[in-house]
This record gives sequence, structure tokens and C-alpha cells, in this order.
Amino acid sequence: AYANKEGNVVCFFQDAQKFKTRYATLGFSDKAHLDEGAIWSTAFALKELTASEEAKIGALVKKAVR
Repeated sequence: AYANKEGNVVCFFQDAQKFKTRYATLGFSDKAHLDEGAIWSTAFALKELTASEEAKIGALVKKAVR
């Protein structure tokens, strides 16, 4: 999990092997600042971690903790 400056958890990771699922999950709590209109994503499935996905995750985390 990753917390913001106030100590609120804003994102978390669920490992595929640990939870015996097909893919890992990167999720965001209601404390994350990802709101965009009336609907937005709060979790993402990860099958593979490449440089492109790593950059997208970094951008989401930066936005979540602002």
C-alpha cells in the first residue's frame, strides 16, 4: 500500500500468486484524487509490468497523492 502525506492509504497492490488469481490488481481508495466526472476507474488488472505500464502507474500514483 502507499499512503499520502496525511497517512491515508491511497493505493494498494494484490499479488496474483498470493490471491490465486489470473492477474495482479492495483487499486485506489476513496482517498485518492482520481475523480473525473461521475465515473472513474478505481482498480486495474496487471498481467505484465513493462516500462510503459510502470510509467502509467507512476502517473496514477502521483495524481492520487496530490
